[in-house]
Amino acid sequence: MGPGTFRFRGPFHHTQHHKGDTSLMTTVASADGAWTTERLTALADSSLNTIVSLQDPSGAYPASPTFSAYRGYSWFRDGAFIADGVSAYGDAASATRFHDWCSRILVARRGQIATIVSRAEAGDPVAASEMLPTRFTFAGDEGSDEWWDFQLDGYGTWLWAVVEHAHRHSLGLAPWRDAMALATDYLLSSWQRPCFDWWEERADEVHVSTLGCIAAGLRAAEASGALDEHRAASASHAVIEITALIVSEGLVDGSLAKWLGSSAVDASLASVVAPLAVFPATSPIGLATVAAIDSQLNVDGGVHRYLADTFFGGGQWPLLSCMLGLAFAAAGDRDRALAQLHWAASTANAELEMPEQVDRHLLDPSFRQEWIERWGTIATPLLWTHAMYLRLAAELGIGGAR
Repeated sequence: MGPGTFRFRGPFHHTQHHKGDTSLMTTVASADGAWTTERLTALADSSLNTIVSLQDPSGAYPASPTFSAYRGYSWFRDGAFIADGVSAYGDAASATRFHDWCSRILVARRGQIATIVSRAEAGDPVAASEMLPTRFTFAGDEGSDEWWDFQLDGYGTWLWAVVEHAHRHSLGLAPWRDAMALATDYLLSSWQRPCFDWWEERADEVHVSTLGCIAAGLRAAEASGALDEHRAASASHAVIEITALIVSEGLVDGSLAKWLGSSAVDASLASVVAPLAVFPATSPIGLATVAAIDSQLNVDGGVHRYLADTFFGGGQWPLLSCMLGLAFAAAGDRDRALAQLHWAASTANAELEMPEQVDRHLLDPSFRQEWIERWGTIATPLLWTHAMYLRLAAELGIGGAR
């Protein structure tokens, strides 16, 4: 969702996944505007259908089926959050297929990871261009398109998501054990390196949301019992180091900062509070982070990425609204969490497709047309948006887990 000086992300291949499913569309779209539990549930059911019907036979989740810049690719980070939403809502099989896809990619790059690790240990790290990419084709290959590819967060997010999925559905981790070990080695060797953030920007910084994703993944892998004793001990030590680094260099006025040494706030940091829970929602850092995002970036329920955002004019992202909702829920504020869900639901179009962002409140409208001319209209549907809606709905006991 937004590269380098550009901002955006994702793959595509569109099918008419719920055309003809008029019962859901009528339930959601024909009411008077009140978001009843029935309507919220119908949109969640439709969201699950959207995700599963667009999932590639390989197991990859396309970021979106039609947006020009995302077509043909799947991200580890987005996909891990998508799988978590699908899993939390009750579809274990779809999430398992995605985790299998990730596992195959990692195992196929065993030699590359070994080189990355050995070079890092020797004090001669490989170039950023030789690190694992953030996105792959559905077939599991590196892409041929130029991209802002060096991002570490997806591998940590995947470790966290696969462990959560296995625990949630009482599944053994044996099918993913080798890939988990490889992802752990990769992150242990390189977590201190600057890289692009969630939005494919600022490769020269160490981003706190990236560190949070890595810490969550290593912590989950260590606690899962799937790692050998040496890797588990190394992962545990790294989590201590990462969280200490965040506390010493990654806070601003007590809340998580956009990157180490930054004074800015980024809405991706809500994930570090919930669902990743690196800094729990009721902890001082968690409370301060949620308060900062809420006061600086939340406008009537719609959450901006960060204040200087100009991607498509700097609109509001429903997936971030849902992440903030998860943080509210984790802190025990169900009313605020439900309000976030309602706002996210209001972004669905007549076909129940949810977008990457909306233009109701733009931070810099002068950039909107420039991006439309470059990449077309806003990515719709965005599977990550649908998944975060599912995840928050499930958290609030609305639909799911059938």
